[in-house]
Amino acid sequence: MTAASPGEPALRIVFAGTPEFSVACLEACRASGAEVVAVYTQPDRPAGRGRKLTAGPVKQAALAAGIAVEQPDSLKSAEARDALAAYRPDLLVVVAYGLILPRKVLEIPRLGCWNVHASLLPRWRGAAPIQRAILAGDAESGVDLMQMEAGLDTGPVLLERRTPIHPDDTGGSLHDRLSQLGAEVLVAGLAELSAGRALTPQPQPEAGVTYAHKLDKAEAKLDFQRAAVELERQVRAFDPWPVAEGEIAGETVRVWAAQALDTAHTATPGDVLAAGRDGFELACGTGALRITAVQRAGGKRISAADYLNARPELRRAR
Repeated sequence: MTAASPGEPALRIVFAGTPEFSVACLEACRASGAEVVAVYTQPDRPAGRGRKLTAGPVKQAALAAGIAVEQPDSLKSAEARDALAAYRPDLLVVVAYGLILPRKVLEIPRLGCWNVHASLLPRWRGAAPIQRAILAGDAESGVDLMQMEAGLDTGPVLLERRTPIHPDDTGGSLHDRLSQLGAEVLVAGLAELSAGRALTPQPQPEAGVTYAHKLDKAEAKLDFQRAAVELERQVRAFDPWPVAEGEIAGETVRVWAAQALDTAHTATPGDVLAAGRDGFELACGTGALRITAVQRAGGKRISAADYLNARPELRRAR
């Protein structure tokens, strides 16, 4: 990769991203001294109870900064490629954009295309690396700055930042931390380019490839035949979306917080072992799951103590 020399005009960047995760990286591009000439983001989607078309977080940030916004349904047409080329980008920075970039698009910017990906590649290539890492019980995650190529997250890594996955991390807390690390790694890469120093691409190893498939709401249902430790990870990974669902003595509730216990028992999975202010302990295939925060249908998130006030019969479950 040939970088610009010191004293040359600022890098011309086109930024492509859509959700909240991408906003910190957009702001990093703007703060780097580069010129963000356009932002590409997915078309507005229906949101809220009224299902009104709503701009995504990246579009909102771009409009607030006075940056041109493009929202093509696809980048496969010659017209879409011509529109991108007209911005004369030196670099295309892609962060959770959500659309496939054809090879001909990757060839448009002078310095190619960078991607900020929320995993330690080649582990968790694909759409949902944050949640998949928690579900799998990974001890560590991170972000990679990658030179994009035609394959799905297969390109060589330019820079990397790592972070431990804490025992109480949720999909939301890890998302926020990795979003900031993504901005940091992008700042570091852009600083190297601006200083005229080339980054050295490191090919991804062939061993250790895993895929982080897109989340499905059907995955949110808690199966108490499984081990409690797996269900706890499920609860944490699916906070804030799609939120785990479980049954407590005949009532299906959303489960916002839970703790795996090493409790030995002979009860049927799903049975209430104990109920108190600290939570509801449900029998699992191995161990027990103490649920500490729930949400009833049509209600808001409440503590175990508040739920117990509404269902006092659970005190006599055992």
